[in-house]
Amino acid sequence: MTLSHGTLAHRLIDDHLVEGRMEPGHEIGLRIDQTLTQDATGTLVMQELEALGLDRVRTEVSVQYVDHNLLQADERNAEDHAFLRSACRRFGIWYSKPGNGVSHPTHMQYFGVPGRTLAGSDSHTCAAGALGMLALGTGGLEVALAMAGRPLHLTMPEIWGIRLTGHLPEWVSAKDVVLELLRRHGVKGAVNRILEYHGPGLAGLTAMDRHVIANMGAELGATTSVFPSDAAVRDFLRAEDREADFRELAAESDVVHDLTDEIDLSALEPLIARPTSPGNVVPVRAVAGEPIGQAVIGSSANPGLRDFAIAATLVAGRQTHPAVSFDVNPTSREILADLTRMGSTFDLIAAGARIHQAGCLGCIGMGQAPAPGRNSLRTFPRNFPGRSGTEQDAVWLCSPETATVSALTGEITDPREWAAREGVPYPQLRLPGHASVNRAMLEPPLPPEQGARIELERGSNISGLPDFDPMPDVLEGPVLLKCGDNVSTDEISPAGAKALPFRSNIPKLAEFTFTRLDPDYPRRAAELAADGGQGRHFVVGGENYGQGSSREHAAITPRHLGLRAVIAKSYARIHWQNLANFGVLPLEFDDPADYDRIDAGDRLRLENLRPELASGAESRLRLHNTTKDETYLVRHRLSDSRRRTVLAGGTIAALAHEEARHPGAVGNDNLAAPADPGDLSHGAG
Repeated sequence: MTLSHGTLAHRLIDDHLVEGRMEPGHEIGLRIDQTLTQDATGTLVMQELEALGLDRVRTEVSVQYVDHNLLQADERNAEDHAFLRSACRRFGIWYSKPGNGVSHPTHMQYFGVPGRTLAGSDSHTCAAGALGMLALGTGGLEVALAMAGRPLHLTMPEIWGIRLTGHLPEWVSAKDVVLELLRRHGVKGAVNRILEYHGPGLAGLTAMDRHVIANMGAELGATTSVFPSDAAVRDFLRAEDREADFRELAAESDVVHDLTDEIDLSALEPLIARPTSPGNVVPVRAVAGEPIGQAVIGSSANPGLRDFAIAATLVAGRQTHPAVSFDVNPTSREILADLTRMGSTFDLIAAGARIHQAGCLGCIGMGQAPAPGRNSLRTFPRNFPGRSGTEQDAVWLCSPETATVSALTGEITDPREWAAREGVPYPQLRLPGHASVNRAMLEPPLPPEQGARIELERGSNISGLPDFDPMPDVLEGPVLLKCGDNVSTDEISPAGAKALPFRSNIPKLAEFTFTRLDPDYPRRAAELAADGGQGRHFVVGGENYGQGSSREHAAITPRHLGLRAVIAKSYARIHWQNLANFGVLPLEFDDPADYDRIDAGDRLRLENLRPELASGAESRLRLHNTTKDETYLVRHRLSDSRRRTVLAGGTIAALAHEEARHPGAVGNDNLAAPADPGDLSHGAG
């Protein structure tokens, strides 16, 4: 195989490489310039910083956004927000107040800088690749370590060049570009790959158009997506009063990619992902006529002013269908201000739209849950079963044009057909050249001497991090759950208004673990623990196990209930890392056919685990099914450091062990000197 060279991704990685070599499959360590956390994952990150004994973050910029859990039905979310603000003041982190906006577009507006690395405890952090950043979604503990000045470790991916040609036709927009990739390649088509976009078709895509495409690279399983930093990025930064942060970045002229694909933008048509997978994509015309009960505009997957403005233009002077709830979910306070300044907010309200506060909200199942079985069209990134907050939901993913026109007709409608029938020309939008920049809801870090005096504000719902025991030499227990392909982290640890308020209370959140797949899993795990001590057990999975959200709760709560190993056909990248970080052994079938030989309830046994993992000589282990008296070969892909992590019972336990053996090895004196996180030359300027 010819290794790729000259790519923009290689340039960004090489600029930040501190460990390893840039060959696909090898582990590398990257220096991280910026971090992003959000409130659904950030409370654990702040507790992890405390457990690491950190005095102050070591990054150029770290920002904590409050954007997911905005519904305050009781005291829990408000208490967590107070905890997060106190942690930001303590550790030197920017704090974005509730209502300021969804992390990804807001970070792009105020902090994104071409050429920088960004690690975020949200899988859609990859959206910042639209600015020419190397932006990586990962587990919260990985982000905490990056904030502490340690490298971010990942497997060096292949570079997949996506050449764009032509121009988008009328009634087709950026969402249809990424839906076309999902139509071709499915939800695991880009696992262990970076999508690098190039070609003449880029000229017609704004920075926010690129955000739409880069954001949903997560749905393809990509490590991240990268766009060049060019005139479109300069225009975006100029509108945000940050043109000084612009830096032109592109691949070399003789670039070679590991894989290639090409999309002729002019040949695209409106597309839609059917329930219940982002990869289940068909032309809108193929499902036209299906009645709908809801259409929602917004989320990090369609966050730009253009996406809301075109919806407002289409409904101006019209009324949405009486059977449809038309919900508008602004993605940042700035965008809502611009929309209002244009007069578009009035057009939306007059047409019957329901305007919500700036945040993730319905995208994470925090409000606007649809009626069971009623079709909901959303411009969101994901439509996994139950993610909307309704167990028997029917969520479709589409562009703002398709969602808005369908809200007018009451059924799924190809916007081209509607326009031809109604004699409506495609809107020619006139967007302001300068954004309504307002940084008042961004609280900068305190000076170090003031931050050191801040006490963390802990509400009664914050339980603290669990202590996990080391991996035993012999691991034996039942298969408590066997699941199929593409199990998402939403199915492992659900989002939504019922579960997410307990994100800081691990014992309580554990009661929701796997309940979308097996409502009895938590009860059976508890009974196993009561009957046999620690309740050690296995889970068996299919392909792409753990796709979706980066939330490490999907590793922590099963671990809390006694899960010690998962055997799957393959894993999504972030969840595989999270399992290892919390001492769960992620194994793969050497022969995928052995998956069919194991049933739920079978007892499995692994022997000599500690010496075999410690030696590093062999990645294969012998898994014995004592119920059927069969033995299967399974393998792991753990590096030396990750094997030590799993043996210790998790990353924090491993670091504590390292500190005990070599005092000072983990402490602040051994970390890189911190940059000033309040330096506005690195964003928010």
